[in-house]
Amino acid sequence: MSQPAVSADAVGMSSDRLALIGPAMEAWIAEHQIAGVSTRVSRRGQVVHEHHCGLRNIEAGLPQDADTIHRIYSMTKPVVSTALMMLHERAAFQLDEPVAKYLPAFASTPVMAADGSLETALRPMQIRDLLTHTSGLTYDFLDDYPVAQQYRDRRLMNDPTRTLAELIDELAEVPLAFQPGSAWHYSVGIDVAARLIEVLADPPLHDYLHDEIFDPLGMVDTDFGVSDDKIALLAEMYGLPDLVGPDHKKSDLVAAALSGFNEHIDVSATYPTNSPDVFCRGGVGLFSTLDDFWRFAQMLQNGGVFDDSRIIGRKTLELMHMNHVPNTLLPLEIMGDELFGLGFGLGSRSMIDVAASAGPGSVGEFGWAGAARTYYWVDPVEDLVGVMMTQYMTGVHSPDRVFRSLVYAAITD
Repeated sequence: MSQPAVSADAVGMSSDRLALIGPAMEAWIAEHQIAGVSTRVSRRGQVVHEHHCGLRNIEAGLPQDADTIHRIYSMTKPVVSTALMMLHERAAFQLDEPVAKYLPAFASTPVMAADGSLETALRPMQIRDLLTHTSGLTYDFLDDYPVAQQYRDRRLMNDPTRTLAELIDELAEVPLAFQPGSAWHYSVGIDVAARLIEVLADPPLHDYLHDEIFDPLGMVDTDFGVSDDKIALLAEMYGLPDLVGPDHKKSDLVAAALSGFNEHIDVSATYPTNSPDVFCRGGVGLFSTLDDFWRFAQMLQNGGVFDDSRIIGRKTLELMHMNHVPNTLLPLEIMGDELFGLGFGLGSRSMIDVAASAGPGSVGEFGWAGAARTYYWVDPVEDLVGVMMTQYMTGVHSPDRVFRSLVYAAITD
């Protein structure tokens, strides 16, 4: 463990109850639901729990440990959203400005109506729409809008040989799935936000993230690739077929889940380790470790500071993590699952109704997850941070919910 632990009792938590997390995670491994998992909990800035169990590579017999590197998929989103809002603090843009002001290709993007006809957008896609998933964009694996087939045909999610600029230029040629602001729909919006960073700041996304976030926070193993000398530390992927594989959509994954598919899968063609200067995205793409991502999450809980490094302002973070989605667009829904009790801020979900969420938490806590079952959350009310890392591709099981419940049950004050 790279961070010193203190007695849980010193920060109002039960050591005995936190000790239940390890066996609970080991039970998931015993049931062949995941191969290996790492968990960390901190309260009031002090690490009170860390546990590693299982294998990062079953075939080679390599253990899951503190050095294990993971593909974090959509947990890339809160990192990139934070990076964009750092530019907002420097007056580089306003949230209600049209995306087309900075990316002109979107000025003429039409909207595809339900009958397949094209119509003009009633209002411009705004920058905040990108971060809140109300932009009219979608994902190729979500088949609830017909335009998703054009995403699949153009391989917008699974061609890592295109640069971010090339990807977003092509995306702007595809009609929007719905009128901007009229629905909440998970999407490639934060990939567009990542391109905005490149336009608004001189360095490419890769360099900007290192200069402004990774290096100041000491996130030494977080990048859009993995170096040759650390490739053995990368966890192998298990579970369902590659979510972003060519022509994959929700119905295919449901069929695989029902068949009991739980195998080693190769995702290197869609999530490569060896092209960090090309495969830079906003919605997916980062690799990270338990400690690295905890540093990012703890910085958020600290109001934008970690080890005396100011990354972003407290009031900006408060703006980011409040709900920006109107009640008329709730509940949020992804792949048929309704996310009751949750709103969405600028890049992360936000708790707005604990009872409706059917689990413990606090109003205002926020976080997100990745397709391979990585997960984190930050609870400002309880001064609490939790991070879970594993590599199981999009399943129907939820070890993260068990982790959350055990963490909250350990609070004693």
